[in-house]
Amino acid sequence: MVTCNLCPRYCSIKEGAFGFCGIRTCRNGEIVLLAYGKNTGLAIDPIEKKPLNHFYPGSQVLSFGSIGCNFGCRFCQNWSTAHSRDLSLLKKSSTPEEIVDLAKHFQCRSVAFTYNEPIIGAEYVLDVARLCRREGIKTVAVSNGFIAENERRTFFDQIDAVNIDLKSFSDEFYQKYCNSRLEPVLETLCYLARQSTTWFEVTTLLIPTLNDSDAEIELLSQWLVRNLGVETPVHFSAFHPAYQLTDLPPTPPQTLFRAREIAHSAGLCFVYTGNINDPAGQTTYCPQCRQSVISRNRYRIDEYNIDTESCCRFCGQTISGQFEEE
Repeated sequence: MVTCNLCPRYCSIKEGAFGFCGIRTCRNGEIVLLAYGKNTGLAIDPIEKKPLNHFYPGSQVLSFGSIGCNFGCRFCQNWSTAHSRDLSLLKKSSTPEEIVDLAKHFQCRSVAFTYNEPIIGAEYVLDVARLCRREGIKTVAVSNGFIAENERRTFFDQIDAVNIDLKSFSDEFYQKYCNSRLEPVLETLCYLARQSTTWFEVTTLLIPTLNDSDAEIELLSQWLVRNLGVETPVHFSAFHPAYQLTDLPPTPPQTLFRAREIAHSAGLCFVYTGNINDPAGQTTYCPQCRQSVISRNRYRIDEYNIDTESCCRFCGQTISGQFEEE
């Protein structure tokens, strides 16, 4: 038996067997990542699709992912790869050097580890991230935040921005619908806020009847304010029936509108709606003068009013994030 210390599951893996994630195995008494250098395909996305609204807005990101996950979400939107253990899906092989070359060729400001959980492929992710940093390319992770305490610094020190998917503010929800636990995710968020320079934003997928009550959204928002700060960007996204939760309806837009109001009332400055057509809920407003500093229509930016010092062009208020000239 060899213990994998990468995430809080601490899987004990026999020779030739696999951990919960399905891509970490034991060979000759050592943990091996079977998916190193392999992915299910690559795409060029707007950075807002990650979603990251305060990290080089309007820029392009080279996105790719692998298979497997250390969660078992019954509502997974990428279940065909994240819940797969089929290594034949890994049709594309890319060395870190090839990833950097592709990002340069397509003029991508950053590279994103996404589509499945990047933490479980940390060896490959970190090799790519280190090379990207040397070449002036930013790196982004879209993650559930479920990482062992002793691994957080090693992982996030090499990542420039991350979106943490906070599934719910209920440990019961995490256990029943994600086969996981809430507390390690909250610890990761606190680490990012207090001990890391990695830019981070938070996303919660609101699922009808399961995690969309006013009371839970209020508790979640208050915790974010107390522990992460009022300038933390938060995204409330619409659920679409998928995987094992096809019996539930899509999230009504009104639920997202209400969640945004609750979060604003709790003190959060930057609250967004996702997976719906809502320009007002996707626009960035200055927290001081309330003028639109980045006007968005889905992934298109129509207006940009942040200067080279990351300040509002109307009143001079600093806007939290990482920005550059329009």
